[in-house]
Amino acid sequence: TPGGFGNAESLMGEVLAATPGLRGRMVLATKGGIKGAGVYDSSRAYLIAACEASLKRLKTDVIDLYQVHRPDLLAPAEEVAAALEHLLASGKVRFVGLSNYSPSRCLALQAHLGVPLVSHQPEYSAWQLAPLKDGLLDQCQERRMACLAWSPLAGGRLATGEAGDLPAPEQPRFAALVAVLDRLAAQYSATRAQIALAFALATPGPVIPIVGSQTPARIREAAGAAAIRLERQEWYDIYEARTGTRMP
Repeated sequence: TPGGFGNAESLMGEVLAATPGLRGRMVLATKGGIKGAGVYDSSRAYLIAACEASLKRLKTDVIDLYQVHRPDLLAPAEEVAAALEHLLASGKVRFVGLSNYSPSRCLALQAHLGVPLVSHQPEYSAWQLAPLKDGLLDQCQERRMACLAWSPLAGGRLATGEAGDLPAPEQPRFAALVAVLDRLAAQYSATRAQIALAFALATPGPVIPIVGSQTPARIREAAGAAAIRLERQEWYDIYEARTGTRMP
């Protein structure tokens, strides 16, 4: 529930305040480091101030997982680490993680941090496979960091099957991917979205897809993906449809 996303934190805070006991049954995660669209600030002062503002909006005294939203190219790793350590030492957050960092930048920050980073949040889906290829998921396994995959349905495209504004050269490959998802959905009596989420869930990491919706039915649909266990070849069928190449 990052503060930069409208009033999401304030709405969550109202729900928590109105529902005693709910807070203790959840892992509350948020992010800091973005002042506005394209304006990054991971300075020590701003990260601390952003976290304190999140605490007020969420109406809670501690955030379970606090993540640096995106790498600020002007913030030294040592300064970012100092901010996170201050928040941990002051009891305002329990664990810290990253979002949208490269593996090398993750290592640079971890080198200055006295506690392990527990999570990394990249974009990952059956359409966006970069974390499988750039070493990020390898790093998550090596360092036992949870991979919190944002946009696991590729901005909704993998649920609707519509290419939308994808560049024309990519649309045939997208259509091929959707065809495989549909075949497996029919086989498992599931939806296309559930198969796409099952693909992400089956990826070693562990990968935890982040699904956002204001519709209870869609949230229930997404939760149903956890019961689907793709066969090894089925996972590779999806992978090969996306990449356009067969495994050697």
